[in-house]
Amino acid sequence: MAIKFDKALGLHAHALELRAERTRLLAANLANESTPGYQARDIDFAASLQQALESEGGGLSLGTTRPEALYRVPNHRSQDGNTVELGVEQAAFSQNASDFQTSLTFINMKLRGLKQAIEG
Repeated sequence: MAIKFDKALGLHAHALELRAERTRLLAANLANESTPGYQARDIDFAASLQQALESEGGGLSLGTTRPEALYRVPNHRSQDGNTVELGVEQAAFSQNASDFQTSLTFINMKLRGLKQAIEG
């Protein structure tokens, strides 16, 4: 009997893919903190995860389609048009890293459980 990892790992496999994409966007925001006119972007994680879970294929397929990147509305306008706010981006990046680690921990627990079930 074959194991279907999509079903065995649940939503955490999709969450890891989304968290990795969000990390890429947040890192780009941090890297362009002093670039005039740069517009900070982020994804709506909950909406993107829900969309991925409801899609026909059941996966994100980030190689072909990426979740929609939304522009972040700044709390304070800058004169050069840059919307990156360092504190906001750092907090979002830190929270995303913590959430990524949590999903990774759940996947490791699931895989250990599967390994125990196979080995007996």
